[in-house]
Amino acid sequence: MKKIYIIICSIILAASASAQDCSELFISEYVEGPGNNNAIEIYNPTGSTIDLSEYSINRYGNGASTSPDSWPLSGSIASGQAITIGNGQVDSVWVSTYWSLPVDPTFLAACDYSCSGIYPTPFYFNGDDAITLEKINGDIVDIFGKVGEDPGNAWTDDVTAGFTDANGGTWWTKRQTLVRKSSVKKGVTQNPILFNPTAEYDSLPDATYSGMGSHSCDCAVSSVNYKTGLDFSIYPNPMIQGESVQIISSKNNYEIRLFDMTGNLISSRDEINFSLLSSGFYHIELKHRDGSFNQKKLIVQ
Repeated sequence: MKKIYIIICSIILAASASAQDCSELFISEYVEGPGNNNAIEIYNPTGSTIDLSEYSINRYGNGASTSPDSWPLSGSIASGQAITIGNGQVDSVWVSTYWSLPVDPTFLAACDYSCSGIYPTPFYFNGDDAITLEKINGDIVDIFGKVGEDPGNAWTDDVTAGFTDANGGTWWTKRQTLVRKSSVKKGVTQNPILFNPTAEYDSLPDATYSGMGSHSCDCAVSSVNYKTGLDFSIYPNPMIQGESVQIISSKNNYEIRLFDMTGNLISSRDEINFSLLSSGFYHIELKHRDGSFNQKKLIVQ
């Protein structure tokens, strides 16, 4: 009787420790592309806007279980919104034993935000590294891969090798874009015994960037205030450094917020002098007094 009681208690504790459906952020896309065209997409399945400064992305490289490379997030993510953070390497970088070429501009333009690109950051993953989304208090929100396991070159579809590449299975986490299945409503909060990438992800060909920044999920969330109700265009875009920019909006009486590619707020006001911006990638957010808002990317050459 005592043994049964212990088993029941264990089941209850395990259930209480697991995340509830649609209640927390999770990783919705993983991109491991040519060179270091790497990105992680995060999705908000909840009904509320979430402060991203409470979270970080971490890389446990080559089987490490401690001391990960970490990148703190910033800004916010609206209900039903997906944002992609990518490697922001725009110059050649010395990576341990070799020079790494800059990331593809097409890839960088598809990212919503990017890290500094200075090695090391979590975004220098290459198929055999575990990635976690964590709160700054240490709580794990989601895990991609298995922390503490080196699968070889990549995790695979080979169950006989525990989904490592020990038996030459098909690589799933190297040079692939993986999209979380729409049926997935929460992240993995406990380090898995085995990481089977085919269970929760669909595989797309190498260098597929077209779906970054949006995600389909069965969580019943409304995103009426994001990318609806307030449409606008930026002209010219890309712009030459020193030029002026014209914003054409479907509504009047809005606030303009300007962010850099890492999500840091640069300015928030009714008018912004864009001609003073340095070359690079920026986000412009327009917010109307009824709460509707939208974001678009601005490229300054």
